[in-house]
Amino acid sequence: VVVVDDGSGAAFRAFFDELAQVPKVKIVRHAVNLGKGAALKSGFNYVLCEYAGAAGVVTLDADGQHDPDDVMHVCRRFAATPDRLVLGARSFGTDIPLRSRFGNQVTRFMMRLVLGQRLSDTQTGLRVIPRALLATLLSLPASGYEFELEMLIAVKHLGLQVVEQPIRTIYEPGNPSSHFRPLRDSMRIYFVLLRFSFVSMLSAVLDNVVFYLIYRATGGLLPSQVGARFVSVLFNYSFTRRAVFLSNEPHRVLLPRYLLLVVANACLSLASIAFLTSTFPIGVLPAKVMTETVLFIANFAIQ
Repeated sequence: VVVVDDGSGAAFRAFFDELAQVPKVKIVRHAVNLGKGAALKSGFNYVLCEYAGAAGVVTLDADGQHDPDDVMHVCRRFAATPDRLVLGARSFGTDIPLRSRFGNQVTRFMMRLVLGQRLSDTQTGLRVIPRALLATLLSLPASGYEFELEMLIAVKHLGLQVVEQPIRTIYEPGNPSSHFRPLRDSMRIYFVLLRFSFVSMLSAVLDNVVFYLIYRATGGLLPSQVGARFVSVLFNYSFTRRAVFLSNEPHRVLLPRYLLLVVANACLSLASIAFLTSTFPIGVLPAKVMTETVLFIANFAIQ
């Protein structure tokens, strides 16, 4: 058992000193509070360095919200599917504190909308993480509560599967043990999702501006589409790869797939613009905006 003391301070030193005397318990300490994500990464790093044979890592919060029996339930689920991330999924009824219920519902909706994942509990701290995922998680920049959402995005990007194991939902009256700050921490979590859309929208603006300038100069639909797509691709690929998906895949693997998507998208866009302008009394630029608004959703999901 690895216990991370995330800068709890002198007032709790005796508690951790007592834990350190328990057989098979290791204490990892932070001099100051660095955040939940940083604490998890310290624990992951210790396991990777000290336990070469570990198949995965079980994480659970120290605020009393996880029943020990449920820890065993998720472990058994992981044993049956050792290549998948297992989430201990809580149920959120009316007896659950409003801030916890609301935060999870909003995050669950956004995860389904943006990532295409239907998960009932996106913020659970009880998880079993395959060893193959740990090194990737150590490289994520997040250090606070948003780290757990980054983990789900990383799983999606790597093509791994997520399974949920129902667990008990335990909250003290008023949920005093939770350090989650609803407004501040929710905004940090949702910013992870927001950056997906932000880079895509910048690319779309750049694409349309270049398209308009070339079309006004040449009057040709094909050269306008090709020129605009070329410029936006140069921008979008680098930012999407490094700033959005945090991908370390080599260019020789990622770039051909990306370009295939670009070519397919450009052909669909060109055909759709030509159809709209020849069938309806609509200009080329409005037709392009309409077409690529629809394609944006598909491209987003595919990327």
